[in-house]
Amino acid sequence: MDEVTFLDEARRFLDQHATVRVDDSLAWGNGDDRVGGRRARSSEAVLEEVATAKRWKALEFDAGFGWITGPVEYGGRGLSAGHDRLYKELRSGYDVPDLASFTISLGMVCPTLIAHGTDEVRDRYVRRLHRGELIACQLFSEPGAGSDLASVATRAVRDGDEWVVDGQKVWTSGAHYTDIGEVLCRTDPDAPKHKGLTAFVVDMKAPGVTIRPLKMMNGGAEFNEVFLDGVRIHDSHRLGAVDDGWRTALTTLMSERSLGAGRDVFGVERAIEMLRLAIVHLGLADDPIVRQRFAEVYIMAKTIGYNGLRADERRRAGVPPGPLESIFKLANTNTLTAIASLASHVVGVAMTADSGAWGTFSWSEFVSSTPGTRIAAGTDEIMRNILGERVLGLPKEPVG
Repeated sequence: MDEVTFLDEARRFLDQHATVRVDDSLAWGNGDDRVGGRRARSSEAVLEEVATAKRWKALEFDAGFGWITGPVEYGGRGLSAGHDRLYKELRSGYDVPDLASFTISLGMVCPTLIAHGTDEVRDRYVRRLHRGELIACQLFSEPGAGSDLASVATRAVRDGDEWVVDGQKVWTSGAHYTDIGEVLCRTDPDAPKHKGLTAFVVDMKAPGVTIRPLKMMNGGAEFNEVFLDGVRIHDSHRLGAVDDGWRTALTTLMSERSLGAGRDVFGVERAIEMLRLAIVHLGLADDPIVRQRFAEVYIMAKTIGYNGLRADERRRAGVPPGPLESIFKLANTNTLTAIASLASHVVGVAMTADSGAWGTFSWSEFVSSTPGTRIAAGTDEIMRNILGERVLGLPKEPVG
């Protein structure tokens, strides 16, 4: 389908089911003063948001815009990445529900199911995930195996056609509203740690699965700890070969790295603009130190954007996600940290208590959320090791 015809069809769909977004240009004292980062929301608000997103996703999928680049046999449109980009650019001009609850499900888990799942797994889950009927989570990190993912201790023991899983996972985003999870388990405790792993699809509502929210210091509870006690998983839900789970995990991790490539998934652009407004409003625009530090974070943010354009070119050329994508995670967290530091200097104590003044206390949520970004999706140290060893060809980090 040519792009003009496609855009006409997309515009008719959006005009029928959504409203055009009004100009929400930021100005001091105008509208929502939320800065960005992780929002603190009640469990009820999260579930309501997810339900609204699911309804929109189904509507979008049934109209042919839910998985534009996907294979037709799974309900996709079979069109190019260019068509997908055009639709998302057009959709950004309309008020549609927040679709962030599908990020891990469709950006990380679903590509893994397609690459490593059995025919039963692909037929049972892929279409339903993209239609929003189901949402998936990633069960990798553990209390004793965060950055060192290959050290997971959750055990899966074979019992006939089933596997019995026991262990604990932690920092699982969205586990409380998901339907299935990709779980990484140890299946051979005597093998080298990268060799004795196997991945599975687990029903998050199965007997033996217990989900407990983790309260963050910004007041939110989007992360969870998950306990698996004698959970049974049929072998048909195994992802890849037995004891070859590291390969499966790498597929997920590389997909995760590419999610941040070229997209403002961390809210840097809004945070930069909110910081600029605060600097001007508080009379610090002529302060040479503030000006210098703001110029530095602005340049950091622009560099992320330019590298994103390079990532877009690689994707269009058919280059699969790789270790180079780690630069986006590292660059984003460094930029967020620099913004939080400067905002603390500019806004000062006004961000510590809610006085009702616009653009002041709203920074507290951003500042308290930012440290977590240096850990989530791979620590900054891990990102540096990946870039140093696998991109720049530097020697491996010494052990011990």
